[in-house]
Amino acid sequence: MKISRRNVPSTAALMCLDAVAQHGSATAAAQVLALTQSAVSRQLKSLEQQLRVTLVEKDGRGLRLTAVGQRYAHSVHSILSDLNEATLTARDTPQAHTLELAILPGFGMHWLAPRLSDFAAKHPEITLNLATRFAPFDFRAARFDAAIHFGREDWASAQHMALMAETVVPVCAPDLVDGDLLSPTELLRHPLLHLDTRSKGWMRWFQARGVNDTLPTGMVFDQFSTMAQAAIHGAGIALLPDFVAEPHLKSGQLKLAASGTSQSIGAYFLVWPPERTDFSPLDAFRTWLAAQTSSE
Repeated sequence: MKISRRNVPSTAALMCLDAVAQHGSATAAAQVLALTQSAVSRQLKSLEQQLRVTLVEKDGRGLRLTAVGQRYAHSVHSILSDLNEATLTARDTPQAHTLELAILPGFGMHWLAPRLSDFAAKHPEITLNLATRFAPFDFRAARFDAAIHFGREDWASAQHMALMAETVVPVCAPDLVDGDLLSPTELLRHPLLHLDTRSKGWMRWFQARGVNDTLPTGMVFDQFSTMAQAAIHGAGIALLPDFVAEPHLKSGQLKLAASGTSQSIGAYFLVWPPERTDFSPLDAFRTWLAAQTSSE
């Protein structure tokens, strides 16, 4: 049967009729539905006008359903019960336990990915889907429940949780420089590798060590992982986050080029739209992520 919009009353009106049928008065129905008595009366009147029949009549201080009203209310109660059951079932579908997360490639690959097995073991009921995004976006136009963002507390219309600052270290291929760690002045004699989203990273690193010389030109990359590979193959000295550099330092693919770390301007944040705050998979991930970053 084709469903006509003209023949389908509002859920609010049907809820009012069902409550009156169950409790016998607009006052009692209003208390159950957390409405005013006049609001219930208006909904019933609107429903009668749409159906063009009388559904309720006054009976002393209460209301009495007409014969037509009784038959209609019986069907409405059955429909609302089915709708309630369908809603509960929908909430228990796999989609209700799936978290769509946007991540930054460097943070996702080098910091988050090695820890995801722990999250999966602790929350086997949650499916975590990850996709790369480089810049903030409008959650209203995207399918994501949350995102991991680098910068400041400046994601419009989003709530946030601070995760960690970004500490960077200068690294290079083992055979690029001989002997001990270089001084900042010696470092300037070598090509420096840059990340386009951290364009002033090297400048701040040198200024923190009292060096304000003009920096040598060098390759520019859009991802830490690509810059790390270039450094491994001797293209220059890279300023990498410690969590990106660490596995390469342990394997011997890279070595520290100079002493001294610095913090980037900005930090990593988990951000999410306000309407997803109480989404249970996000709440579980947020709690787990807070424990992971606090233990660092």
